[in-house]
Amino acid sequence: MKTLILVDGSSYLYRAFHALPDLRTVRGEPTGAMRGVVAMLRKIIEDYKPDYFAVVFDAPGKTFRNDWYPEYKATRTAMPDDLRVQIAAIHELVRAHGWPLIVEPGVEADDVIGTLARRAEERGIRTIVSTGDKDLAQLVTPNVTLINTMSNEKLDEAGVAEKFGVTPAQLLDYMTLIGDSIDNVPGVAKVGPKTAAKWINEYGTLDNLIANAAKVGGAVGENLRTSLSWLPEGRRLLTVKCDLDLAIQPDELIATDGDPAVLGSLFDRYEFKPWKKELEAKLGGTMPSSTAATATTAATATALAGQAYAPPPKPATRSYETITDEASFHRWMQLLDVAEITSIDAAMLAVGSVDPLSAQLVGIGFCCEPGIAGYIPIGHSYADAPRLRNRAVGRHDLDRRQVHLLQHPRGLGFARGADLPGQRLALRVDGLVLEFHVIPPSPVPRRRRRR
Repeated sequence: MKTLILVDGSSYLYRAFHALPDLRTVRGEPTGAMRGVVAMLRKIIEDYKPDYFAVVFDAPGKTFRNDWYPEYKATRTAMPDDLRVQIAAIHELVRAHGWPLIVEPGVEADDVIGTLARRAEERGIRTIVSTGDKDLAQLVTPNVTLINTMSNEKLDEAGVAEKFGVTPAQLLDYMTLIGDSIDNVPGVAKVGPKTAAKWINEYGTLDNLIANAAKVGGAVGENLRTSLSWLPEGRRLLTVKCDLDLAIQPDELIATDGDPAVLGSLFDRYEFKPWKKELEAKLGGTMPSSTAATATTAATATALAGQAYAPPPKPATRSYETITDEASFHRWMQLLDVAEITSIDAAMLAVGSVDPLSAQLVGIGFCCEPGIAGYIPIGHSYADAPRLRNRAVGRHDLDRRQVHLLQHPRGLGFARGADLPGQRLALRVDGLVLEFHVIPPSPVPRRRRRR
């Protein structure tokens, strides 16, 4: 069975923006969301090698749901300016890579994804939806699966049942009872996931629950009866449409080699040096010339992002962070994924010797751009010392990365100052991290003492 991957680009957009530090060009233009989105798209294509592929973004402006319910999403805060001005460039980067891009006015990305997933299923094509949006779990069938590349969560039929306590077919009814505060869709007051799952499992469907609402006791039962007139409207708002009149078919969503000239110009424009070098190597060291990329991006910026970006240059970013939770760990791993060279520094505590082979590892620091560095505390023992709280945050390979060791390289098992391919070094770097995770590292041999 062939595979179609549909990427919820709007979900990627926000996740990338909030996951990475405030990355900017020398001109002060924000690029963090661009880097994050492209890095995640490249990785999912490499990992899954789909037959068909598309990135779906929300179009600017209102949708049919606003016509149904003017308060829909009315409580959402405005998109940050530093994110909004990156949208046009992200679209250009997607197109230049040769990845099909879909932006359908008047509907949401979810509806486009739902329609394409159902069409693919009718054609015998397996669909993987890459998103962080739980609403799309209502699409799950034996041939439609959700993946969250940030958390590595997979939602198939069994995964939905385990996560929500209901089947994918029941999930919309479950969500209607809870409501969606992000989209400003009310549910039943005081009803949370446990009560919603209990009711749906007991009555089977929302319609049957409504028909038997008089039998539900307690305060939540009264709240249910108060909400009876609203629930059908709430369900309509939360339903992912799967019958849009789209001109494109799933088997037409084929990635191409893109436009290397435009892509190279965009990489130059936004200072994505490692990707530019990779592109040059792929083309045998000769880049086709193009002056279209910058002009194209500028021309589409107003239409797609509201306005062109031309702020005064900002001072160099400085961001130094102690990493003590899982979210911070994964956010920094996303940053390392788009770095050209990562500098790793092991903080060692000498115990009776200054020999790094005899020293105790107390932390790992890394830096991949001037002024941007992170530190993972491992073995600090003083009162209230910081420490990564979750010791099972998982494995992260710095594949295709160049890593430079700053101090105590013999303690890490490499020659001083060696620049090594990321795949080999990843095992050792993971070993250091996994020393306080689940899998212990290979022990470093100690010197024999002379008698």
